[in-house]
Amino acid sequence: MRWMVVLAFMPAFTAIAASAGLPTEAPPGAKVGISELTTAQVVEKNVAARGGAEAWAKIQTMVWIGHMQSAHAPVPIMTFVMDQKRPNKTRFEIDAMGQKTVRVFDGAHGWKVQPNRAGGPDTKPYTPQEVTFAFRAQLIDGPLIDYQAKGNVAALEGIDEVEGRKAFRLKVQLASGETDHVWIDAQTFLDIKYERPSYGPARTPSTVTIFYRGYKTVEGLRIPAVIETASASGQTPDRMVIERVALNPPLDDRIFTQPGAHARRSGTASQAPPGRGFGRIPATPPTAPAAQAGPTPQDAPARQPAPAPQAAPGADSGTK
Repeated sequence: MRWMVVLAFMPAFTAIAASAGLPTEAPPGAKVGISELTTAQVVEKNVAARGGAEAWAKIQTMVWIGHMQSAHAPVPIMTFVMDQKRPNKTRFEIDAMGQKTVRVFDGAHGWKVQPNRAGGPDTKPYTPQEVTFAFRAQLIDGPLIDYQAKGNVAALEGIDEVEGRKAFRLKVQLASGETDHVWIDAQTFLDIKYERPSYGPARTPSTVTIFYRGYKTVEGLRIPAVIETASASGQTPDRMVIERVALNPPLDDRIFTQPGAHARRSGTASQAPPGRGFGRIPATPPTAPAAQAGPTPQDAPARQPAPAPQAAPGADSGTK
């Protein structure tokens, strides 16, 4: 997740919390229940549950390898590799039965590569809307870790029930101006649900809803094993199943440049750029969908639903 460094939002955050009728601090020595936690306390517990701000700050690159499950695609299971590099570079490569689709963002410009009818690559630049979305995307550590330094403003709006579990609903105003919502599990303090605005080709507004499930620990950091994107009512959601995670692998900057540009300049045949320091996409996709599970027992002591992104990393849970 990417973040801009701006340090002037604490006064605004305090004003929002006060205008919402939420406490800005607990009385000294008072026992704090989940209904009495402040915005700052919820964020602090969330950051700690996910592994801590200091540990996340050490992560400069991250690679996810896994598979996508979609009932809406010609191929229901597709393997993927997702490369992320601070401050805001991404490469997302999907392999569907040997047909590769690639999306690359270098921090300012983006490109998408799809097979054409002749079987060769068809490269197109990102649309202005895709560039805006890529630039705003919260990569690596998300919108809440060091949110004030990133220029984000968080405000606790209330407590909801998400899939049978109590969750804090936070409104997050990103430095870009976008307003998102994140739900934090009241027991595990991990992210379990995320909502952000989206717009169709005709600028029709809509909301993207994401659930984070089955958190696992990777070198002390809590990372969801499943990221599920809700579809229209009654449709099967799309699922990203993260099977392997690499922290700080070497990633050459050239993998985030325009696909094929380096090969054309050097006069060589197109080939995979260097710097993919963590394995490759599996040769064949899994034969059966993996990680259909919800949270692990330590994540969900009350029941076994599926907690969330984006969902790995207590408090008093006396409020019903």
